[in-house]
This record gives sequence, C-alpha cells and structure tokens, in this order.
Amino acid sequence: MQGLMQNTPLTVPMMFRRAERLFGDKSVVTAGRKPADGPAPLQHTTYAAWAERTHRLGGVLDDLGISADGRVATFAWNSARHLELYFAAPGTGRVLHTLNIRLFAEQLTYIVNHASDEVIFVDRTLIGLLWPLVKTFKTVRHIIVMDDTAGAPTAAGGAPAAGGAPEAPELPDDPRIADYEELLAAAGPVDFDVDDENRAAAMCYTSGTTGNPKGVVYSHRSTVLHSMGAMLADGIAVSERDVILPIVPMFHANAWGLAHAAVFAGASLVFPGPDMSPAAIADLIERRRVTVTAGVPTIWMGVLPLLEGRDLSALTRIACGGSAVPKALSEAYRAKIGMPILQAWGMTETSPVATACGQRSTFEGRSEDELADLRSTQGVSLPCVDLRIVEPGSTDELPWDGEASGEIQVRGPWIARDYYDDPRSGESFTDDGWLRTGDVGTITPEGYVRLVDRTKDLIKSGGEWISSVALENEIMSHPAVAEAAVIGIADERWQERPLACVVLKPDATVTEEELLDWLRPKVPRWWVPDGCVFIDEVPKTSVGKFSKKTLRDSYADYKLPVRRDGG
Repeated sequence: MQGLMQNTPLTVPMMFRRAERLFGDKSVVTAGRKPADGPAPLQHTTYAAWAERTHRLGGVLDDLGISADGRVATFAWNSARHLELYFAAPGTGRVLHTLNIRLFAEQLTYIVNHASDEVIFVDRTLIGLLWPLVKTFKTVRHIIVMDDTAGAPTAAGGAPAAGGAPEAPELPDDPRIADYEELLAAAGPVDFDVDDENRAAAMCYTSGTTGNPKGVVYSHRSTVLHSMGAMLADGIAVSERDVILPIVPMFHANAWGLAHAAVFAGASLVFPGPDMSPAAIADLIERRRVTVTAGVPTIWMGVLPLLEGRDLSALTRIACGGSAVPKALSEAYRAKIGMPILQAWGMTETSPVATACGQRSTFEGRSEDELADLRSTQGVSLPCVDLRIVEPGSTDELPWDGEASGEIQVRGPWIARDYYDDPRSGESFTDDGWLRTGDVGTITPEGYVRLVDRTKDLIKSGGEWISSVALENEIMSHPAVAEAAVIGIADERWQERPLACVVLKPDATVTEEELLDWLRPKVPRWWVPDGCVFIDEVPKTSVGKFSKKTLRDSYADYKLPVRRDGG
C-alpha cells in the first residue's frame, strides 16, 4: 500500500519563496572594512529588496548566456551580494560553485577547469588574486566584478555607504569584465522554478592538503533537508527570532548551511564582509545584537580577549567546528560570558553539519566537570544522519562504549555518495554505501562522538596509537599557551614520537621542561612528547584548520632529544 501524500519537490526556490513572502521586512546587513577608529560602516537591506535583486540576477545569468546547468563561480567575501548568488544560480537551474579565496593558484586553476565554470563573480578587492589566473581558465567567458569598495546598495540604484570602504584596485581593460550593478540594472526579473529536487544546486571542493581537491555536488533536496537539520532544536536551532552572523566563509561548505537555513527560517543576517579581524567580529556581535554566530576555533581564540565589558546579552549560541574545540577554549567562554561554545562536526561531504553537541535533559544534575567533558565532544548525530565506527579498512562495527576507537563513517540524505568526475571516489566510500570520513573517534552509549584524531594525524609509537588532538587539548589548557599542534616525528626505535609545536600567549613564559612536567600527570606516560618547540604561529589551511602537513614538512629533519617517557 502506498501513501497518499503530495510529492512536492524540495528545492532552493521553495526556501527563497518562503523568505520573500513571509519575511520581507527582515534585515540583511553587510559590514565594510573597519576604519582605524570607530565602527565599520554597515550596508542595510531587507529580504524584500534582496529578493527583488535576486530575481533580476537570474535575468543577468540568462543575458550572459550561461547554459541551463552552467557552473556559476563566486570568489567573494560574506555579503548580501554573495547571498543573491546563493539563490539566483540554483533558482534558475544553474549550479553555484564557491571558490575558496585562500587556495593556492594551482588548486584554483584545477578547480575552475574541473568544474567547467562559465562565469566568475568576484569582489573587487579580490580581483588582484584572481586576475593573474584567468589566462589558465579554459571555460570561463565572463568575469563579473562586485564593487565591495563602494558598499552594497539597499536596492537597485541605491546610494553607496560612505567611509571605511577598502581601496578600489584598478580593473584590467578586458572585454570579459563587466560590472555587477550595471548588469543588474539592465536585467529583467525571472521567476525561479526547479521541478527536480535531485538536480545539482551547488558544489564545493574539499580543501585536502594532499592531491587535487575533490568536488562535492549538493542537490536541491539535500540542501533543503540540511537546512531543516540546522533549524532543529537539537541542531543549531536556527529560527525566525535569530540574528545570525556567519563568520565561517560562504566559500567554505556553504557557510556550514547557515546562509540557507537563515533564509528558510526568516532570520536576520549580518555578514562580516572583508574584515574578519577579531575586533571587527566582536564589534558586530555587540552592535547588531547577534544571537547566533559560527566560526572555526582559531577565530574564537582571537575574539575571546576582546569580549570584556561588552553587552553580549542577545547572544545565545556560538557554534564552532572545522576541528576539535579545545576544552579550555569552550570553558573560557563559559567563564567570561556564561556560555560555552557549541561544538558541531562535519565536513564538506556532509553538507557539512552531521553532529551537534547539545546537553541531553537526562544529564541535568551532573557536576560541572562532567558537563565540561560532555561539551568537549562533537555531540550526537542530527536526525537523518547515521553513524558508525569501524576498524580502518573494515566494515565491522565497533561498540558505542566510549572506549573503542575507529574511523567514523556516516550516511544520510545530505551526505555525499560520490565525488564529481573523480577516479578517487572508491577510496572514500564503502561498498555498502557509507562515507569514510578519515576521522577517528569514539562514541559513548548515549551517542556522543569524541574525535580522537584524523587517520593521517595519529601518531604510532611502539605499535600503539597516540592521539595528537588529545595532547593538543591538554597543552592548550595551560594558562601560558595560545595554540598547540602535535605531530609525529620519525624515530628509529619507536617508529614515531610526538613533537609539540607551541605558541605562547603575549608576554607569557614557560620552558619546555615546565610544560612537559605539567603535562605528565594528565596523559599516559608514553604519550608525553619527546620534544617541544616554540613557534610564532601554527600554520593554517585555507579554511583555518591547523596545517599539520606544513609542520611535518618543516620538521621532517628535526632530531628529537633523547627523552624516553614513552615506549
């Protein structure tokens, strides 16, 4: 017997129409660059004005002759204009392709050519990064410049904001270049209608540190369902009442789905624009009465010292992901503003949110130490997402006992099942349909995931595994330490031994031996690093994660001192 429900396609235009009809008065704010003194200039618009521009942007894509499923690339900061592209491209059946502005030139060229991008929309302040590569792009016919130096108008022909704008670089004299606002003013509006929910809506490429990036293609259906997952109370709990500040870039896994979820829910949005400095972020949170914000741990490390004396009473959730959140960082936020960081976990292939760390009602009454340990996990899977842990290279499930560790594998309606035109797909997907995440972790009987490490970052010493993440969390809880990354160094006797790469807080001092002595009672004896080096900064990947590959390359010939706590 079949159900008798309507089969309405789940599409991006469905989300857009809801915001346009119900929440036209809600605000979308984009910050300009913060001047040396005073607050950043803000450009204001509403969902109604934004929707009108987005309809006409669909007409621009038609006028440019972008093919029916053509890839529409963006090379841009978080802004209202970028949000217009988020909905105009998939709304007309095209595919939004966000380009990571921090990738190496060779990787950008590979991605643009592999995706067959036909047009790139670029913020004017970023044209200097993009233009030298244009000659290497094989399919790009148009470069559309969005002038973020003049401010985003409130509607067609609106006046630009004054003051605080970044400098306007000279544009090359090339017939492929056109101005975004001029095209928009000349275009007619188009209606958005997609009838196939499995049609591609957007694509992002992974930011792996080895090999070429891999393309992940999101469908309209997966985008809607992931947005609903973010709106759930046990997800990020995005609602119409929220004012959302996505610090996570819109070129990084679709801003973790927050841009889509905010529009679907009717939440107001605040975009940081080109200024991602800790001071600018702290100002925006206070000034715009932000309720929800999200970014990687390194962002929140920088913002923490700037929160003293600010009115943050509107703030209800600080979401953090991209890498494991140090327990010390989350608890520092709880001590300073009365609110710990909300951990979430996922990856480009999971749209990206797969778990979120809410506190289960049955845990009420537990001690603060127990709850702090709970908050240091990556949480439980969102509804519709299945998890399992297995021995690497196997499909045999390990128990959810909080002790057994293995590779985390996932499946669900917003989890990738393949990579775009890539022969490496077989390495990342099991024969029975699960995604191999490359993350190693444990799962408690209650379903809470705790990341132990990346499979490539585990340190094997004397036949036993050492978790670099666990060591980093303990080291970063030292009051003198700002950042720490632990890598494996080749060792003739033990195969590998850990080396701690440590960044101290300004004006703080601690010796190598003092730090290791402080660490010894906190971890197994044989986990204690054989060496500690003090560095100015932990190198970061294009999405703000610690780049341990860079550290491993830098210290490939490093000779560890003869200190044998391990074995």
